[in-house]
Amino acid sequence: METAAADEDQATPLNQQTLLNQQTPPNQQPASNPDNQQTPAKPPQPANEPSLSDLGFSQQQTQADPKMQAMLDKRTHMLKVHQKLGLFTAIPMAATVITGPLANAKGKNGQTIREPSTTNLDFHAALGGLTTGMYFTTAYYAIFAPKIPAVKKRGPIKWHEALAFVHGPGMIATPILGYMAYKQENAGEKVHGIASAHGAVAWATVGAYGAAIVSVSWPIRLKF
Repeated sequence: METAAADEDQATPLNQQTLLNQQTPPNQQPASNPDNQQTPAKPPQPANEPSLSDLGFSQQQTQADPKMQAMLDKRTHMLKVHQKLGLFTAIPMAATVITGPLANAKGKNGQTIREPSTTNLDFHAALGGLTTGMYFTTAYYAIFAPKIPAVKKRGPIKWHEALAFVHGPGMIATPILGYMAYKQENAGEKVHGIASAHGAVAWATVGAYGAAIVSVSWPIRLKF
């Protein structure tokens, strides 16, 4: 009898533990002993990244400047127009120098002089006038584009602007000499004097203008 009672006393805690496990929801674990619980180590906090002020930039320097942005946008727009008009201007310019010989009188001293037809003279003069107008319109967009302070120009841009000191005066002198030559041709005279330099000045102008285009546009890609 004592043995049976002892066995019953030893079985009771097991039955209570079994009953406790049955009453505990499957998703809920029994509370663990707080004395044996280990607190997980906290990961090291990352160091604060330096701000722009830490790097020496003032708040005024880091803020957007709407006036400067507007200036940059206007300059970009005007220089794009300058580039496109410059390429278009090369077309009538080339046509003008190609038709130049058609507007010259043929023959030498002592020979019969064949004067150019009025149509040839007028056509050549019209091409020259169109070229001149387009050239100075193109130059306007470059000259009056807003200038960005403290920006140094280098490389092809410096060559492009240096060549403007050649084809710019050439585009002023060429129409003047051409008009003088035109008046002499209409008077039945062979072109003489300073007017005879009209063709040479025109070719020098075209050469410098073409070099200026190539200096900043090679390889040339047309985008409209």
